[in-house]
Amino acid sequence: MLQDIKPLNEKETRAGFGEGIAEAGRRNPNVVALTADLATSLKLNQFMKDFPDRFIQCGIAEANMIGIAAGLTIGGKIPYTTTFANFSTSRVYDQVRQSVAYSGKNVKICASHAGLTLGEDGATHQVLEDIGMMKMLPGMTVIVPCDFNQTKAATLAIADYQGPVYLRFGRPKWPNFTPEDQKFEIGKAQVLAEGTDISIFACGHMVWLAVEAAKILAEKGISVDLINIHSIKPLDEEAIIKSIKKTGCIVTAEEHQINGGLGDSIANVASRHCPAPHEYVAVQDTFGESGTPMQLLQKYGLTKENIVAAAEKALARK
Repeated sequence: MLQDIKPLNEKETRAGFGEGIAEAGRRNPNVVALTADLATSLKLNQFMKDFPDRFIQCGIAEANMIGIAAGLTIGGKIPYTTTFANFSTSRVYDQVRQSVAYSGKNVKICASHAGLTLGEDGATHQVLEDIGMMKMLPGMTVIVPCDFNQTKAATLAIADYQGPVYLRFGRPKWPNFTPEDQKFEIGKAQVLAEGTDISIFACGHMVWLAVEAAKILAEKGISVDLINIHSIKPLDEEAIIKSIKKTGCIVTAEEHQINGGLGDSIANVASRHCPAPHEYVAVQDTFGESGTPMQLLQKYGLTKENIVAAAEKALARK
């Protein structure tokens, strides 16, 4: 039930990654962590303490880090590269394309501080194009978990997955509301609430805001089918089609540009199988700026109120 979804606490999704990679290291001796001078920001302290011989400090040389990681896979290692999402994608796109995706290397590209909620570091460090960039690479899996628990579970799951992965998570403390003991299934959407009036698909930090928006809509008598699309690629088309055919209208919510992200992936499925009115809650083709995470989400239209307004607009187009 929607009303039963409540935060257990507030934790950084990047801290979920830190706990996850330390646990992955304990489970699998082939897991190796690499960083580009951001070990503390990526919460690698426990991994470094437990496995100093499996930690590689590459310095501020992100392209070199990707190349090293690709090479390590040849010897059977499972390298996790770690830096900010901007430096994991825009700065090293050629290396990721040529050395990882093109040759299908088993590299896990783990990207923190994604989206607007990087906050005060501003537009040069905020990346809002990365989901689109990475999902277009053939063979690249793209995962955007919603909270601490799910990020930890995803970090563990990708160690067992063969092939390149882009794992995107964030900087700020955020409501942690998914089960601690969850099993993370790559490519399988998470249905948080079932409804009949409108489908809301969200990823990352926006999932919690979608939960809050769905509660507001429920008070207005609007029944929401609420789905967490933590796997952007592979996409759970079956779950998406089932939801849209039931409700007949769509809202997508993401901390990403309106072009190229989750919304476009959902629209692609809908246009081929079940066309329906679709409203986007996303950044409107602009760069970010400095500010607190909540100030930026408010300014760029990524709030629960924006999701409610988008839902009402989509419903009016039915």
